[in-house]
This record gives sequence, C-alpha cells and structure tokens, in this order.
Amino acid sequence: MASQSIFYGLALIVVGAPMLLVAVLGISSLVDRRLNEDTISRSMLATTWIGLVASLAILAVMLVVDTRRVAVPFGNWVAIADSQHHVHYHMFLKVEFDRLSIPFLILSFLLCGTIGSFAGKYMHREPGFNRFYMLYAIFLLGMVTTSIAGTIETLFTGWELVGLSSALLVAFFHERPAPVRNGLRVWTVYRISDAALLMAAVALHHLKGEGNFDVFLGDAPWPEGHTLLTSSQAFWVGMLLLAAAAGKSALVPFSGWLPRAMEGPTPSSAVFYGALSVHLGAFLLLRVSPLLEASPALCIVVLLIGLATALVGTLSARVQTDIKSALSFASLTQVGIIVAEIGGLRLLPGHSPEWVSYVPLVHILGHGCLRTLQFVRAPSLLLDYKELENAIGGRLSTAQASGPRRLSDGLWLWLYRFAFDRGYLDVLLDRCAAAVRSALRRCDAWEHRWISFLSGEELRRSEQVDHMAAPIEELT
Repeated sequence: MASQSIFYGLALIVVGAPMLLVAVLGISSLVDRRLNEDTISRSMLATTWIGLVASLAILAVMLVVDTRRVAVPFGNWVAIADSQHHVHYHMFLKVEFDRLSIPFLILSFLLCGTIGSFAGKYMHREPGFNRFYMLYAIFLLGMVTTSIAGTIETLFTGWELVGLSSALLVAFFHERPAPVRNGLRVWTVYRISDAALLMAAVALHHLKGEGNFDVFLGDAPWPEGHTLLTSSQAFWVGMLLLAAAAGKSALVPFSGWLPRAMEGPTPSSAVFYGALSVHLGAFLLLRVSPLLEASPALCIVVLLIGLATALVGTLSARVQTDIKSALSFASLTQVGIIVAEIGGLRLLPGHSPEWVSYVPLVHILGHGCLRTLQFVRAPSLLLDYKELENAIGGRLSTAQASGPRRLSDGLWLWLYRFAFDRGYLDVLLDRCAAAVRSALRRCDAWEHRWISFLSGEELRRSEQVDHMAAPIEELT
C-alpha cells in the first residue's frame, strides 16, 4: 500500500506539472498579463525537470519493489446508465507505468526540455513567443498523457492534444498563406486519424464493454499480454488502430503532410516531426502488440505499409532542395522501418514476444535523439556551409562518382518524377477527397428532393445552396 501511494503521488506530479504550465501560460494570456521571455523559458525548463525527475523516481521505485507494471486509476469521469442503473458507457481514466511507457515518458521530458531551452534563444523577440510556448506546453501535456495512458479514452485525450498543438504550430506564421494552408492540410489528415481511433474505441466498447487496456490486451506486463479478442476481431480493430497510426506518423498513404509540417518553427519541427509526434503511430502499434500476435494477417498489412513508407521516404529524401524537407523524409524512412519491424518480426517462426517489441522500441529511442540533434543543427549547418564556400571562393562540388548504371534512362526519369512528386500520394488523397465530397453532395441533393416530394413543395433556390466545406484541393 505504501508503494501504491508513492506511485499515485508521482503520477500526479508527472501529469500535473505540464498541466500547471498550460494553466499558467493560458491564464496569463487570457487576462493579457503575458510573462516575459525569461520567465516563460525558465517555467518550461522547470516543468520538464520536475517531470523528468518524477519519471526517473517511478522507474527507481519499480526497480526497488521489483514490479514491471503499475496501474494508477483516477476513476470514472463519465458514466451513462439506464433507468435500472446499468452503466452502458463510462470513460475510465487510468495511467500505467511499464517497460513501454516509462522509456517513452523519459524521452518526452528529456527532448521537450532540450528543445524548450533551445527555443528560448531561437524564438527570441519573436512576436509569437508566448503563443509558441503555450502550444508547446499543450504538446508536452499530450505526449505525457499518451505515453502513460492505461485506457483508450485516456490515450485519445493525449492524442487530440498532440494533434491540436501540432497543426497550430505548423500554421504558426499565420501572416503568410503557405503555413496556414499546410496547417489545414495537416489538421485534415489528423482528423482522419482521430476518427479511426475513435471508431476503434467505440468498437472496443461494443466488444468488451470498455476501453481499458487490461480488458482486451490482458493484464500481464507489456509485452507479454494476450488479447481476449478473437483473431477476426483483433484484425478489424487493429486495422482501425493502424489507420490512426498511419495518419499520425505520416505512413503511406498519408505521407504527404510531413514535409508540409516544416513550415513551422525549427524547434517544433525538431521535437514533433523528428523525435516524438512522428513516432506516436509506432508507439500505438507497440501498445496494442497483443492484437498483432493474435492476427498474422494484420502483421502482414503492417509490414507492407512500413516497407512502402520507407521506400517513399528514401526516394523522396534524395531529391529535396532544402535541408528540413530532406530530414523530414529521412525521419519518414526510419519510421517506416520501425513499423515494418513491428509487423515483420512477429511473422518469424518461434519469435519471442519480448525481443520483437524491444527492437523497435530501442530504434524509436535512438532515432528520436539523433533526429532531434540533426534538426537543431540544421540552421548552423547552413551557416557553416556558406562560410566554407566563402573561404574557398566558390560553390562546393556536388559531383558524384560515376559507376555502372543498371537502370535505363526512362526508368531513372520515372523514379525521379515519382520521388519529386512524393509518390503521388497528395494527388491520390485529393482525388479520394473529391470523390467523397461529390458523393456527399449527391446525398444532400437526394435529401432535398425527398423532402420536397414528401412536403409537396418545390425547394426554394436558397435552400439548395451548398454548405459543404471547401474541397481539399483548395487547402493545398
């Protein structure tokens, strides 16, 4: 009981520290009493230090008491019952510390603190300095909530916070049209991802009555859980979760939004799309890995999507003309490989559930740290490059050693166009969106005609005005 009280208190600190920062920055902005830059930077740094120390303390206590999994429930926040007081739906909030959540939690605090300190200098005298840190604090809260979520409702809460802050930071420089358009594009893809995750939550409530991970993933410590769903149920629920992961991690066919996200400030690009946010899809697949164990067909789909994403990323990275876009596609390549590891290693005969989960987890941790360093180094790298050119009195040679070409000129040209157009994925999504919009407009027209037939009156011209949203092509 004493250790449980310690875990409960440390969990409150881990979640409460970023929540308090969001409250302080938000209230000061609402009452028009914005804090100065130094105070904001110090508050961000203190928050990440407090959260990091609390996370390390949780890890230390778990090692002392020799436990691999600790669940800290916070009770039902929403409960819908019938007249007989039978609860048909409830939103149960619970956080969970295990071998997956603890490393990802420590990584989140460590990298957010590093980039937060870097942003204090990088964003100095920027008109939106307070707004940047406000959205950054929301992102940190979302990452922490997602990392330690013990129910799908808790995970969805953090998932939404991460998506909201990401889209708003892509459109941070809203005085220019390009960041706003790209921010709307990112938000549109995130809406598809969130809808898939919400449908998965509804399906789990329908199948098992709740979204508690212990109910459908088993109560054994990660990654040794065994799902209670059948193979068919695991496949369809897993496909919904895979769609959610694909939207959040820019997997095929949603890869087109990742280079658009580079319109945001470099600090947010580093921690979002190089280190943390882009790995959330892989983290979700690791969290629900028992579903993959129960469905080899789902593993095959995950493997194929991962390999396709890695192929698109590695081809597109080689034709980019700016360093941030090249780094974004390099990140996409590694994320695709990580996803392929999650699905492909489980297809090996006689595999161990532990090492097939630890390999992609270690890959995530290492890649996140490396890519953060590269994004932060990018501005000074360009400066060093220019100084080197000035020193030698000309441009650096980009000629490459020629070797035997095993592909024809026509195939080389097609590969170049395929990579330059980013796998034609944006065009594919635009056409799909146009088809969906056309179908919805037809349904709207049929509805008006049916109402007109039943009422015996002709609809007025004003009632036939289309109130549908602008087509997605106008957002690109």
